[in-house]
Amino acid sequence: MFALRYLSFGGLALVLVVAGGCSSVSRGSLEAVRLAMHGEKVEPTAASVAATPYFQLQVNGPEGEAILVLAKAEHGQLGWYGTGNDIVFTRDGVVVKTVGLPQNLDGSAFPSADPFKTGLQRLSGPLDYTRRMDWSPGYRYGVVVQAHLEPKALEDVEILGTVRRLRRVDEQLGVPGLGTRMTNRYWVDPADGFIWKSRQYIAPGVPLELIQLRPYREDAS
Repeated sequence: MFALRYLSFGGLALVLVVAGGCSSVSRGSLEAVRLAMHGEKVEPTAASVAATPYFQLQVNGPEGEAILVLAKAEHGQLGWYGTGNDIVFTRDGVVVKTVGLPQNLDGSAFPSADPFKTGLQRLSGPLDYTRRMDWSPGYRYGVVVQAHLEPKALEDVEILGTVRRLRRVDEQLGVPGLGTRMTNRYWVDPADGFIWKSRQYIAPGVPLELIQLRPYREDAS
């Protein structure tokens, strides 16, 4: 269902120059990221991530894993690039669009208040709301999704050898017309709401796991 393909060296160089801005780009650092992104499974380390000056996001899908690099940040939306056509867009830690995958999330919107924008660390109890999602292929656009957020216990989550004490928040998604139910999970910094790790369905039956290896924040840009 989901397959992450990998950048050629030349394609990676183009993306990383965009992501790195004015930073100097060494051929050695590009090669290190290229090697990390090549293959069915990636095993980044703190050293390998620190060796490259680029914001990095690990994405694991049913049929592959990859380390994506940030190539675009515009009005709060972040574009994480794999191959020239494989892109994952996030906003406030939520996947809002994908490009180039066998099944894509073409769009995601909150018709009313967006609890992710407000910050999941502010949740004091369960919250019900709606989302609208567009899926392809099949041109399933404007699908109304009933959502239910519920904060859970604090959990220890290890990322690159560092253990973080994070609040788990579960999001139940239901599409009444399709009889579809999905469960997303977010591991949230209780201090500021930053989502370090998540498991999100971009379409029915297609979950993605996102792990922040070198996170981008507005004040770090």
